[in-house]
Amino acid sequence: MRISNIGIDMVDIDRFRKKEYGKNKFFYEKIFTKSEIKYCLSFKNKSEHFAGKFAIKEAVKKSIKEKISFIEIVTSHNNSKPKIILKKKIELQISCFHFTRKKFCYSNGNCYNHIIIYKKSYI
Repeated sequence: MRISNIGIDMVDIDRFRKKEYGKNKFFYEKIFTKSEIKYCLSFKNKSEHFAGKFAIKEAVKKSIKEKISFIEIVTSHNNSKPKIILKKKIELQISCFHFTRKKFCYSNGNCYNHIIIYKKSYI
């Protein structure tokens, strides 16, 4: 087994905090599915969840060769563990994607969601 592709993204949570969902629905609907929006809005810290999902989608885009839109990358959760589904057929199945997620807050108060996606190939 070897790691064949990697995608890394870091998103400023404040970016989503400043872009309130109620006033920017069109923006959110271009990036997130209805189920993702519903999931994020169910939390008190909505912006943190939107930023995390965005970082996952961005990292997936960086880890694959094919062009894919944000809306074609669907994130869901199974027992609090995030799961990625691609609506578009991609060369390798999504089940071979793995990722780590960390939240970093700096002394100046800025917080970021950091995502690393890697795709394993079995030889």
